[in-house]
Amino acid sequence: MERDQQFLEYVVKALVDNPDDVKIKRTVDEMGVLLTLAVNKDDMGKVIGRSGQTAKAIRTVLRVVGMKNDARVNLKIEEPEGGERDASASSDQPYERDTTVDDVIKDLKGE
Repeated sequence: MERDQQFLEYVVKALVDNPDDVKIKRTVDEMGVLLTLAVNKDDMGKVIGRSGQTAKAIRTVLRVVGMKNDARVNLKIEEPEGGERDASASSDQPYERDTTVDDVIKDLKGE
């Protein structure tokens, strides 16, 4: 297992309640390294964080780990099957119920 993947696994397993459900797939192409993270649907909030701050911090540190190894590292967080957002939180959330994790990440990046 590569250092970037080891780092991500260590951090995410420390954050979640279901560490056995953490799955990381690593792919390398001409754009760099892509780490695809899948977690238990109940742990998505812990990985994403309020307004995406936890996910953003993990991505930032992953980029530093990648720079130390002369690689560009990106993180994709997969939305779990059957995962639903809390309907009661929709009134104070800026996103609609059918917004995907990727939509939120794009919004955070300003895309």
